[in-house]
Amino acid sequence: MTAGPAHQAAADGATVDLAIVGAGPAGMGAAIRAAELGLAVVVFDDQPAPGGQIYRNVAHPPPLPRHVLGPDYHAGAALVARFLASGAAYRPSSLVWHMAEGSLSHTGPDGGGTLAARRILLATGAMERPFPVPGWTLPGVMTAGAAQIMLKTSATVADDAVFAGSGPLLYLVVAQYLRAGIRVRALLDTTPSGARRRALSRLGSAWSGRATLAKGLGLLAEIRRAGVTVHRHVADLAAVGADRLDAVTWRSGTVRHRLDCRTLFLHQGIVPNVNAAMAVGCRHGWDEGQLCWRPALDAAGRSSVAGVMVAGDGGGIAGAVAAALSGEIAAIAAASDLGRIDDATRDRLIAPLESRRHRDMAVRPFLETLYRPADAYRIPSQDETLVCRCEEVDRGTLAEIVRRGCPGPNQIKAFSRCGMGPCQGRLCGHTVTELFADLTGRSPDAVGHYRIRMPIKPVTLGDIAGP
Repeated sequence: MTAGPAHQAAADGATVDLAIVGAGPAGMGAAIRAAELGLAVVVFDDQPAPGGQIYRNVAHPPPLPRHVLGPDYHAGAALVARFLASGAAYRPSSLVWHMAEGSLSHTGPDGGGTLAARRILLATGAMERPFPVPGWTLPGVMTAGAAQIMLKTSATVADDAVFAGSGPLLYLVVAQYLRAGIRVRALLDTTPSGARRRALSRLGSAWSGRATLAKGLGLLAEIRRAGVTVHRHVADLAAVGADRLDAVTWRSGTVRHRLDCRTLFLHQGIVPNVNAAMAVGCRHGWDEGQLCWRPALDAAGRSSVAGVMVAGDGGGIAGAVAAALSGEIAAIAAASDLGRIDDATRDRLIAPLESRRHRDMAVRPFLETLYRPADAYRIPSQDETLVCRCEEVDRGTLAEIVRRGCPGPNQIKAFSRCGMGPCQGRLCGHTVTELFADLTGRSPDAVGHYRIRMPIKPVTLGDIAGP
C-alpha cells in the first residue's frame, strides 16, 4: 500500500478527514475516491481482509475453479487492489465499538484508542433477515450466507443440505454449490403464491436492470438443469430435532411433507445492518417496501447527525454496484463539506455516479415485490418459537408481556432481556418490532426499535479503559 496523508495522521493521533467503518464495496469505493481528492482517510474493518461479505476473501480466493463463485465475485478483486493502493490507511481486524460526534473508539491487533475525525462514514453493509420458524436455532440450521462464507473462505461445504427460503442470494448459493459438484438435497421455495403476478406490475421500470434479471433467470435455469428437487409455495416450514436437526417439515397446499436431513440453510433476503447508525443517534424510519429499518439520509448519504454519513446497504438494500457508487458519492460530498472542492466540482463529479446508481437500482422494486417475505416467516405465531437467540426468549413470553400492557421494545428488554445479548438486538430487533406491531395493531414506525447504546459490539474492560 502506498503511503498517504492518513497514515501519518493516524500515527500521530491527529484528526483525520474521513473515518470509514467497513471495507465492503461502499467503504472501499469511498476510500478510493476520498484519497483521490486529497482527504486523509482511515478505514476500520472487523474482517481480516477487505471485501465485505460479497467480496469476502476475493484477493486470496479458495482453491475452486473460477466459475464456481462466478464473475461477479471475482470482479471484486480489482476493487480491492485499487483500495489497497489508494493511500487510505487500512486497519483490518479492528472493531469500532463507540462513536460520538467527531470521534470513534476502536480496538484491534495493534491496540486501540480514540481517533478524531471530521467526518465519519458508516459502511456497515447488510445482514440476513431473521427467519424465526420453529427449530431455527437447532444445531445444523444455518443461513445461506453462512454457507457462502464457508465456500469463499475455505471451500468448505455441507453435502446433501436442504436450502429453504427465497431471494437472489439463496439461488446464487445453491448454484455455486452445484458448480462445485456438491449435492443439494432439495430447495424449498417459500416465495408466496401470487408474488410473481404482483411483481409483473414493476417489470416495466426494471428494464434498465435487465442484465440483473437475466442473471437471476440463469441461476434458476442452472438449478433446474441440475435436477434439484424444488418445492414451491412452501408454507408452515419447521426444523425438527431434539439436540440437533433431524428433519425439515413443511406444507404444500393441504399436504404435509417431511424430509430427513442434517443441514438446513435458511434465507429470506437481507436488511441493513443499522446498529452502528442507531447507536450514534441517526434518525431511522420503517421502510415498508423493504420491510426493514433504514436511516434517514439525503442524496449524498448525510444522516441526521452532523458529521455522520451512511453509504451502501447499511442505508438501504441496493446491491454491490450501487453500494460502491454510493460510497464514492458520499466521499465527494464529504470533500465538498470540508472545503476541499467547490460546489461546481462536487456536482460535476456526482452527476454521472448518481445516474449509474439510479440505473442499477431500477430493478429493486421488482425484486422487493417478487421476494417479499411472507408475514408468517417474519412474525412467528407459535409460542415456543424463539425470537431472541442470545437470551432464548420465545414468542409466547413476549406475547404475554405485550398482553400485560408493555408499551414498546425497550420495555420488553427490561421484562425479558430480549435484545440484551451479545448481538445487541441485531438478530431479533426486526422480529420484535413486527411482532409487537402485529399484537397491538400499531405500525412498525409507531412501535419503534430498541434503543441501541454503546458499545456497539462486545469489548473487554481493557478496551474501554484504553492504554
